[in-house]
Amino acid sequence: MLGLDIQTLISRIVILVISLTVHEFAHAKSADMFGDTTPRANGRLTLNPLAHLDVIGSLMMLVAGFGWAKPVPVNPYVLGKASSAALMLVSLAGPGSNFLMAILAAVPLRLGLASSLAPASFLPSSTEFLVEFIFVNLLLTFFNLIPLAPLDGEKIAGYFFPPSWQRFMDTIRPYGSIILLALLFLLPRMGFDILGKVLYPPIIAIGRMLIGN
Repeated sequence: MLGLDIQTLISRIVILVISLTVHEFAHAKSADMFGDTTPRANGRLTLNPLAHLDVIGSLMMLVAGFGWAKPVPVNPYVLGKASSAALMLVSLAGPGSNFLMAILAAVPLRLGLASSLAPASFLPSSTEFLVEFIFVNLLLTFFNLIPLAPLDGEKIAGYFFPPSWQRFMDTIRPYGSIILLALLFLLPRMGFDILGKVLYPPIIAIGRMLIGN
């Protein structure tokens, strides 16, 4: 199925459910803490995966190692009344939760509590699962920090960028998805894997530091 062995497929399904669900819940919870009840009213203030997962984004996670869930709706006006930084912090909560999960997954590895033996032939070992969990969550962290709509990084960067840069971001916002697709699929086929050169070095370096080798 999808060209993946059964162990990898099971790992990615479980990682998908946990990582994207917690990511979107973090957005919803942080918005709720700032007084925005929009996520709660839309049933997103929950750890139920069915409330968050997107079909296409889930399939991309399985076959490509990254993906997305349904965006959590928020009210920028309500958030802005609470704090000028509220929208940025709500956006940061998603990738921040992925980074925290990567750190937590490294704890049993560093303490020697994980095993390299699989409990069954169709299941990954705890060591294999935790290593993939760490790298997928690091990928989700850095991918979502890219300052292009509809990713979280666009709103995070918008908070820190000077007005002239914000006007440029407003101009390219409608084309964010097209630019992302080009960066992900078109340019690599032409020999220009820009995202790979930018994202993978810090992901690998931090992942190795967390794992301890």
